[in-house]
Amino acid sequence: MVLSGSAWAQTPPQIPALTTSPYGQPQTVRETIEIGASTTEIAITSDFRGADFTMFGALNNPDQLLLAIGQYDVIVTLAGPLDLATVRKKERVFGIWVNTSSISFEPLPESYALASTRDVNSIASPEVLNDIGLGVNHLPLVTAGYAGEPDNIGEFRQAYRRLKLSDGIYRNDETGVRLERTGLFWATLRLPANVPNGVHTARAYLFKSGDFIAQRELRLRVVKTGIEQAITDAAHQTPLAYGMLCVLIAVITGWSASILFRKD
Repeated sequence: MVLSGSAWAQTPPQIPALTTSPYGQPQTVRETIEIGASTTEIAITSDFRGADFTMFGALNNPDQLLLAIGQYDVIVTLAGPLDLATVRKKERVFGIWVNTSSISFEPLPESYALASTRDVNSIASPEVLNDIGLGVNHLPLVTAGYAGEPDNIGEFRQAYRRLKLSDGIYRNDETGVRLERTGLFWATLRLPANVPNGVHTARAYLFKSGDFIAQRELRLRVVKTGIEQAITDAAHQTPLAYGMLCVLIAVITGWSASILFRKD
């Protein structure tokens, strides 16, 4: 079940731009961005197969000439809750595959989806994208610890990105934002079936001629409902009782199977 609603975000004043008044005198206007969402909460049920999250918005006070010739770009992201991430390297030792080294990275989004008006590397320079941490290839993978002797940290960073993209939990859609000449835009991001529950952050970034000029954000709650939530609560709130119940169920299941399928 999806609870529909609308959410609007607040942002501090943005970088000013110059325009001309009807009397020919220059005046200062502020290019800003407004955003809304198709929903503020997504419920995970037993038959959850993923969901779509749509963000829409508008540019305020854009330069109409720059807008007409495509000098404005919008990038939309949806980032899941932050958590430590560990990448392990396996090697064959005496014919057995074992973990020989690992690196842990400081908290990163458990899920990450991006949509943009065009290739993000065509929108802004790598330095700007790195400063913002915008895009899968520009997320700050800062080491928090390691085990063994990692010989090449860069390989671990590449492996982390590759594994997340192959699992579908990280996604890139570099043509997913539609920006009209009226200044209106919208994008739909896909949440996979294995999306983590918790508070997700949706952001919209506005660029003009390669310069980052405005940002807005809002929150999206992904929550489990029904029996899934009851099991999760039991595992976290009463772990001892939960463990004993699991053992009891396993014993009863095994005993019942032995009775049903025994040979007389």
